[in-house]
Amino acid sequence: MRVFIIGLLILISLAGTGQIRSGKVVFERRTNLLKKYSDSRMKAWLKDKKIKIDMFEMYFNDTMSIFKPQETDLVEQMDWATMKNTVYQNLKKNQRMSILPVWGDNVFVSDSLKKREWKVTSSMRKIAGYNCRRMIWEKDDTTRIHAWYTEEIMPSIGPESFCGLPGTILGLATEDGGVVYFAKTVEVGVDNIKEYIPEFPAKKIKTEEELRKDMAEKFGDKPWGKQVMEGLFAW
Repeated sequence: MRVFIIGLLILISLAGTGQIRSGKVVFERRTNLLKKYSDSRMKAWLKDKKIKIDMFEMYFNDTMSIFKPQETDLVEQMDWATMKNTVYQNLKKNQRMSILPVWGDNVFVSDSLKKREWKVTSSMRKIAGYNCRRMIWEKDDTTRIHAWYTEEIMPSIGPESFCGLPGTILGLATEDGGVVYFAKTVEVGVDNIKEYIPEFPAKKIKTEEELRKDMAEKFGDKPWGKQVMEGLFAW
């Protein structure tokens, strides 16, 4: 039933006029470090550094999107505390390519687009000036992700590896508010989007399954290994 309702929303969305088909979205991500790190020693070290803010950009057209950290000349404090992924999604080719930073090195992943089953809600809110509907994805028994998408922007895309809703996701959050993405600005129309696609060295590319297996073999028995893997595959 959920799949049917989402499919119906997509058809209604496609029938709309005046939808934005290309552009750039700037996202702010707020991470509650005290929720992210449960170790008492880490919490004591963090002290008043509760919220870490990271900025991202997402370039898009009606067939692809590139989500990446916003470039800055500022020296960032506590850069190690959060991950900054780059994700390229090609809707026509059902292709997802990611760059995941792991201990100073980049890990390159190529796989298909992720499919998620969403619960439709009637809750609405405005984000960056656009009307957005709230959807809920039950990732597992203990984790639920809330997403807010707008039909005013056509491509079925979002931050990180998210896609599959009847429009563009402008808000994304874990249910406990530990990690929250919200669009700050939307720029309509972007030329030559392909110039933002990062390079992926063929010899270093893994599938997500291969990376999971590799990480489990190397770090699965370490106390901190589980936390590293949770960070890598959070989205």
